[in-house]
Amino acid sequence: MGFKCGIVGMPNVGKSTLFNALTATAAAEAANFPFCTIEPNVGRVSVPDQRQDKLAKIAGSAKEVPTQLEFVDIAGLVKGASKGEGLGNQFLANIREVDAIIHVVRCFEDGNVTHVEGGVDPVRDAEIIETELMLADMESLEKRIQPLSKKVRGGDKASVGEMQLIERALKLLQDGTPARAMTVDEDEEKQFRMLQLLTSKPVLYVCNVEESAAADGNELSKKIAEMAAKEGAGSVVISAKIEEEVSQLDSEEDKKEFLETLGLEETGLARVIRAGYSLLNLITFFTCGPKETRAWTIPKGAKAPQAAGVIHTDFEKGFIKAETIAYDDYISCGGEVGAKDAGKMRQEGRDYTVIDGDVMLFRFNV
Repeated sequence: MGFKCGIVGMPNVGKSTLFNALTATAAAEAANFPFCTIEPNVGRVSVPDQRQDKLAKIAGSAKEVPTQLEFVDIAGLVKGASKGEGLGNQFLANIREVDAIIHVVRCFEDGNVTHVEGGVDPVRDAEIIETELMLADMESLEKRIQPLSKKVRGGDKASVGEMQLIERALKLLQDGTPARAMTVDEDEEKQFRMLQLLTSKPVLYVCNVEESAAADGNELSKKIAEMAAKEGAGSVVISAKIEEEVSQLDSEEDKKEFLETLGLEETGLARVIRAGYSLLNLITFFTCGPKETRAWTIPKGAKAPQAAGVIHTDFEKGFIKAETIAYDDYISCGGEVGAKDAGKMRQEGRDYTVIDGDVMLFRFNV
């Protein structure tokens, strides 16, 4: 199950530095944060989760297998991208293939780093890219209307519903509002997703600040945080320069010491990865044993059989029950045996909604 976060931004905002730091950090910490190159611009990165370390220690696991996200480095967008400027069509196609957007904005002044718009203004930059994505969405929807109109005139019910959805989305976009703000009924969700609108994807703004502002941000990043809050989007502050320096250190001790001198508890990359995971509305459940403690990714709201199917399709087909221990109970009871003795292991059926952190063992019959 691959979940992709596309990293977008204008040229020279630190986007590729962020991606390269993700790559280098993951490669350097192969035990806990493996990275592998799928394509030249795609990296798979493990999601940091301290819970897994604690579970593995209690279970006496020989190894840990974390859950992962894919990050796609999409080349810099510029004004006019929706009309093909700066190879815009290619980049917009890349964005269409991701599940969420990590939008890097420049929140630092540096005379040595030029800005394509002539000066640093992160809110303006964010609005330029959002506008280009909205223009591309409008063009995409307008192209659908004519062929769909014939089916509507023919009385095709599905086409009538699709046309109504398109008209609502188009009106929203024409008013300068991204498609993710549109209220969609449960029975419309599938059809809405099939429209593949760029602005329907959830967004996380990553504010790239100077080193001295890495802990608390600066005035520019605060403006982005305010904008994100109004949009219902997330925002994270990082210093891509610091992340690059950290990624080049060899030992965990050196990294920790370096971060402490800057007043930081963890890397900005760890926050970006976790925020990207949350952005996709994903949760984690665990399987624990002597061989390994493994983290598994499922959408929030998934039922027990769906979770079983992530491990193997046969588990979902032949699902009988899930022996489930809440994370806190597993820790407080000292593992599976203690939880079972304390009556904290539950037998859950097909209708059980998995909770983030659940430790699960599936019983199935094929």
